[in-house]
Amino acid sequence: MKLDQVDSSLLFSNTTIPDAFFTEYFSQASGDSIKVYLYMFFLSKYGKDVRINDLSKKLNLPLKTIQDSIKYWESLGLLIRKNSGYEFANLQEIELHKLYNPKVSLSPEDIKNTQKNKYRAQAIENINNEFFQGVMSPSWYGDIEMWFSKYSFDEEVMIALFRYCFNRSALHRNYIQTVAEAWAKNNIKTFADLDAYYAKQEALTSIEKTICKKLGLNRQLSEYEEAYVSKWVNDYNYNMDIIEIALKRTTSKANFSFDYLDKLLSSWHERNLKTPEAVNQFISDMKQKEKDIKKMSKKPTYNSYEQRNYDNYSDLYANIPTDNDKKDD
Repeated sequence: MKLDQVDSSLLFSNTTIPDAFFTEYFSQASGDSIKVYLYMFFLSKYGKDVRINDLSKKLNLPLKTIQDSIKYWESLGLLIRKNSGYEFANLQEIELHKLYNPKVSLSPEDIKNTQKNKYRAQAIENINNEFFQGVMSPSWYGDIEMWFSKYSFDEEVMIALFRYCFNRSALHRNYIQTVAEAWAKNNIKTFADLDAYYAKQEALTSIEKTICKKLGLNRQLSEYEEAYVSKWVNDYNYNMDIIEIALKRTTSKANFSFDYLDKLLSSWHERNLKTPEAVNQFISDMKQKEKDIKKMSKKPTYNSYEQRNYDNYSDLYANIPTDNDKKDD
């Protein structure tokens, strides 16, 4: 990066960043990415020849971090790659395009005029005040209206959706969209549905913790292990009483695995065993059947037949006629 000597005009100059950067992109980007963007934006005013290695030294950031940050802003369309370098996109034009693209969003005024009822308008206003400090970008209004229409959420669910993402420091469109999709797949439309879903999730979390404790796992379950537990609880409607029966039968195995545990529970589900009593009875019947099969499979051996007991060798020949007997005849 080639730098000229300090010009006195720098002391009185300003670098203006559009508000859209703070309302749309600031909260989603990492601190390093913001650092790279702002410094490059500053240098772009002066047409400086910026090299990535120089940026790495100037900003005290690893070279890979600089490269990843540039790729991040490129993916969002804020940086445009040119043959000779990069060009900064016009944020106002980007947001204007979003705002007046009828397939993507509507203006706040249009939405307020087309609200089906005052409750929805109030919900949007609550979201604006609670999560955006009253300065929500106009493009958010269209997104919220789209989610209302696509998922048929009621007003309380929509507010709860934003609160859920806000509490996880993930108040950006992609994450909100992902959570909304998950809720919709679980048939959540009203706050009562959401309350039941939360109760179900709490029960699932409790079972996961109990499984870890009984298996002596000093860690959280992996994503794949959680998927197994979710299937047992949500799809099979099995509680910990039944799962524990399976745990007792599998932990004695030398090579214990969740795959084996899943096969066992799935076999019970396929046989429509819904209670611990039914499962235990099935296990008892299987044990008895195994015993019967083993008993029937035993072949008789020579020693298994009843043998005559000869105490005296003379008894062995007792019925054989002697020579004297033949002469008498």
